[in-house]
Formats: sequence, C-alpha cells, structure tokens
Amino acid sequence: MRIHLCKTLFIGAAIWFITASRLSAQRAEVPKAPSAASYRLDLAVTYSATRADVVGGSNFWMQGGSLQAHSQIYRGLGLVGDLSGWHEGNIQSSGVSLDMVTTTFGPRYTWQPAHARYTFYGQVLVGVANGFHSDFPTSFGVVPRSKSLAFKLGGGLNIALTPHVGLRAIEANWLRTQFPNSSTGVQNSCQLNTGLVLRF
Repeated sequence: MRIHLCKTLFIGAAIWFITASRLSAQRAEVPKAPSAASYRLDLAVTYSATRADVVGGSNFWMQGGSLQAHSQIYRGLGLVGDLSGWHEGNIQSSGVSLDMVTTTFGPRYTWQPAHARYTFYGQVLVGVANGFHSDFPTSFGVVPRSKSLAFKLGGGLNIALTPHVGLRAIEANWLRTQFPNSSTGVQNSCQLNTGLVLRF
C-alpha cells in the first residue's frame, strides 16, 4: 500500500514538474518589448544634416554628426547632453566655408506605448554654438569665427533592435542661433539626425 502511494506521489510530482517546465519555457519564448523606463543611460551616435541659414541669410545644407547622452531620471523625464558638428566647404559656390559646433543641454520626455518596441520623445535644449573657418561680418569688420547662444526644440523616434541596441529612426530639431550676418543676426535652421542608440 505504501509502495503504491509512493509511486502515485512520485508520478504526480513528475507530471507536475514536466508541465510546469513546459509552461515556463513557452512563456520565456515570448519576446518582451524593452521598456524605456528600465534604462538609466543611453548614448546615441548619429549622422546629422542641417538646413542652415547662418551666413548672410543664405540657405544651404551642412553635413556632420551628433553625439548624445541621455539619462533617465523619473519615469519618462530625463536629461540630455548633445554635442553636434557640421561642415560646408563651399556655401552656394561662394568660396566661403563654415564649420559649426553646438553644445546643448536640457530636459527630454520619453513616451513608450504599451508593449511597443518604439519610443517617442520631445526635448528642449539650450547651450552654445561656435562658428569658425568662415566670414562673419561685425561692426569691427569680417571675422573668421563667432560664438552664439544655441536653442534647440524638437523630438524623435527610437526603435529597439535588441535589449541594448536601438535605431534612431529620425530626430528633427529647430535650431536657433545668433551669428552676425549683416542682416537680422538671427538664424533658424532645421536639423535632422539618424543613427544608433546604445542602452545601459
């Protein structure tokens, strides 16, 4: 009697263990979308193109890149540091070149729909823009470099590829600078970025 009872308990335990193992394996096979809130830091390396009107009110494209560090603080709210640089060697065939570097910081809010592998974000960044290797008309004459306040307002879309690597599908920013240009002294440019995001 005791032998039959032990066999019954043993077989029942074995069946329960096998069933539980299979259910756990099936649950593990279902991929979970990584949550933006689960990361404390991400770094983005992107290609950047800017439609600029920095010198003399002329509109032209500049090519460059951007490096961003974003730290999550509370839920969707975080802080961003952005270093971007662009170059144009011959503005509208004028023989005038321009290099521009901006260093900006500010808040970013990130929103991720439930169970989605993509996130949207919006940001407001303020900092400094440096223009050099160009011609900036001032009251003291034309100078080869100038410094200005930089203001960025925009947002973007990230798509998760793996738990720690993502694609920055698009980031678009309105960039305002105040370089001397023999006109208003104000430039409104459009910055477009795309690249990779590394999450930690």
